[in-house]
Amino acid sequence: MNLRGLVAFMSGRMSALDGKVALVTGSSRGIGAAIAKLFAERGASVAVHGRDVAALSAVQAEIERAGGRVIRVVAETTNFAEIEAMRHQIERELGPIDILVANAGGSLTPPGPLEDTPEEGWHAPVDGNLTATFLTIKSILPGMKERKRGNIITISSSAGRRPHPRSPIPYAAAKAGIEILTQDLAAQIGPYGIRANCIAPETILTERNKEWITKAQQEALPVPSFESSCVASTRLYIGRTDGGHHDDRPLADDDGRREDRALR
Repeated sequence: MNLRGLVAFMSGRMSALDGKVALVTGSSRGIGAAIAKLFAERGASVAVHGRDVAALSAVQAEIERAGGRVIRVVAETTNFAEIEAMRHQIERELGPIDILVANAGGSLTPPGPLEDTPEEGWHAPVDGNLTATFLTIKSILPGMKERKRGNIITISSSAGRRPHPRSPIPYAAAKAGIEILTQDLAAQIGPYGIRANCIAPETILTERNKEWITKAQQEALPVPSFESSCVASTRLYIGRTDGGHHDDRPLADDDGRREDRALR
């Protein structure tokens, strides 16, 4: 079963998220926006996050028009003090965070030979992806441990687990780091009743990628029309409160072997 098949399977098994509070970082557009909208549709109170206030406002307005409960938060996810302030705001306005989707990040350095990568070209993707994920979890996790419940969802990429000569190395290294971070985290927090899962999708046809990737390249992708909404549905499935996916290893979309673990 590929990821498209898994999403079809999940469509009849998604649980309501009524009464839950979810923070989705990097949710001003693309995958994050799709996740936030779907979580709100299923009853969660959602905090949408990003640095583009206009884009965040648009996502917030769409959720509100659909009857969802949502607030807009702004924080630099590489700055722990800003993340802490964001957490306090969410707790004041919505309540304790039950579900964290650490989605902020992206490929910030173009592919090229390692020796041609400038130091800043290394630090920006590693900080923007791996460090941001670490700091966000560091802020949210203590409250989850105290309450003995919670769900943490991180995002990796096919670049983090499959080598390629045209891979953007700093981004790939950061995503690989997120995978092992999530696995080690799951081993630590399981006894507290908290789950940690990682999704490692192939190329996602976000608005930006549709502009950058030619039609021919899009048709050559392993899942040709893989959209943000598919990832959102997968995250809802493992973010649900009635068991769901407990495996700490990455849920990938490259073949049927990894996805099938979510159904056991």
